[in-house]
Amino acid sequence: MPRDTPLRRSLTARLLALSALVSLCSIAATAWLAARTTTGAIKQEQTQAIADHTRIYRQLLGYAATHPDWNDAQDTVRQLAAATGQRIVLATPRFEPVIDSAAPAPDPAALPRTPTTIVDPLSVDLAMLPDAPGDRIDARAVGPFRLTPGEYQALRNELEQQADCMRTVLGVDATVTDDLAGRPQLRTANGSVLGRRCATPMVASAPTRTDMAALADLTALANACLARQQLGPVTLSLGPDGAPVSNARPDQPTSACLTNARRQQLVQYVAPPMLLFVGTPADTAGPAPVLTAAHPGRVTEVSAVVLVVTVAVTVTVGLRLSRPLHALTHAARRMADGDLSARVRVTGRNEISGLAAAFNAMAERRGQLEELRKAMVGDIAHELRTPLSNIRGWLEAVEDGVATADRALTGSLLEEAMLLQHLIDDLRDLAAADAGELTLFREPVDVDELLTQVANAHGAQAQASGVTLAVEPAADASEVFADPVRLRQAVGNLVSNAVRYTPAGGTVTLRVRAESDAVLIEVADTGSGIAEADLPLVFERFWRAERSRSRRSGGSGLGLAIVRKIAELHDGGVQVASTPGAGSVFTVRLPLEGAKSGSRELAGRHPGA
Repeated sequence: MPRDTPLRRSLTARLLALSALVSLCSIAATAWLAARTTTGAIKQEQTQAIADHTRIYRQLLGYAATHPDWNDAQDTVRQLAAATGQRIVLATPRFEPVIDSAAPAPDPAALPRTPTTIVDPLSVDLAMLPDAPGDRIDARAVGPFRLTPGEYQALRNELEQQADCMRTVLGVDATVTDDLAGRPQLRTANGSVLGRRCATPMVASAPTRTDMAALADLTALANACLARQQLGPVTLSLGPDGAPVSNARPDQPTSACLTNARRQQLVQYVAPPMLLFVGTPADTAGPAPVLTAAHPGRVTEVSAVVLVVTVAVTVTVGLRLSRPLHALTHAARRMADGDLSARVRVTGRNEISGLAAAFNAMAERRGQLEELRKAMVGDIAHELRTPLSNIRGWLEAVEDGVATADRALTGSLLEEAMLLQHLIDDLRDLAAADAGELTLFREPVDVDELLTQVANAHGAQAQASGVTLAVEPAADASEVFADPVRLRQAVGNLVSNAVRYTPAGGTVTLRVRAESDAVLIEVADTGSGIAEADLPLVFERFWRAERSRSRRSGGSGLGLAIVRKIAELHDGGVQVASTPGAGSVFTVRLPLEGAKSGSRELAGRHPGA
């Protein structure tokens, strides 16, 4: 880690803090989700268990209310166990198992000390059945009030007639249904009991013989209870729902005696009370797991292990990530201090490796540019020194009287001054192009006509060198939107360079080709060609194929660089293809559409205008 990077800003520390935060959030979210899920599952299981327990209790209570014993209850218990998935055990109040849905029956000592509930039709558990009657006697426990088949049918026929009477005479939708005790009842569409008589003059239904006998026994038992409390006797009758009611004003002693009398009357008709145990089949294998105080500690331990592993992995990954970054930082500082040989080792194929490769490429390019800059400074000094030395030497010779300032000397000095001016103009053009300030005056340009003008301008140079200069016009009219002066300058530089490097008897050909989106201007020669290794350098400044050439024979080395800049300002480009010994082909590509809107148009002189 660099010494000036604070620990809190280092990549490793940030990754560590981020991973720790993510780990803590993950652990907290997982714990919260697990708690919510577990709580929901437990509530759902509890709700289902309560529903199963209520179902089991209701059906066993109905069996006890309609049977005097539990002898035939085995099939009912097993069916309930299969339907609910619960294990059902019935035991006596002494915890002696009587019926078990699973075999073998459990040992009395293995039964829990607290039963699920007590199955007693004469004392209904209101916690299990909140809708039970107020006297807690199951409505299905009818005992001596159960009608004989003949009485049932007679009563039902009479109620059907009354229902028909109410439908036809009163317009009331009435039906006959059996209540929980199996007794026919007349009910309206909303379920209310209307009694056993119609509002029309019809013969009223009288209690059956069974009703009268059962009511007489029940009245005797109730009056005996009231007599013991020194209370007057009561007369009992059947209510609209078929249940015994008193004709006296209801009070606590009367209601209590009636309830006790009903229990005494029904006790011989219902099964004896049984302890009910309900649980899952797995409950018989041992006690259920319980969440003890050790579990939170275990959760904490697991969370700590997860956090430690996360921190360890993060530190390892952070070190692996930060090590190449530190190497890059160190190499960048070396380069900033002037050491252009600074490089970093590239390992792997990840993003950091790509960054290291890009840094090495940048450093390599900067080294090349630095070498070009040094060479450019030397070349500029050399190019300026040669003509200046010639001018100074001739002027000193004239001053010393060695030479005469005649017309020939003046012409030679003027030629040297023009060479200096040309070099300075080239440098200024390149500087303006680099700064984006090179002037472009665009207009439609006929490329064939432009090539003819360039050929005419360089015809004398080609003839003097013994080179044939030819123009091949395009098959179709070719026109571009460009600066004609700058475009002639670029093509002229190519032609001048081609004539210079083509031996006597060779040919320089100018031709134009049109494509779908661009116009190609080609300058081909039959000169000595360029080596393949030198092709990437031909457009660099002050580069010459033969470093030994003088300023007069080899040029300044800026012409091709200017060509590239002018082509780029026209949103085009230039490229070269060459075969050593066979010649070279320089191609300028110009788009058919106009220049981009971002191109700058600044006032200035046109070279060669």
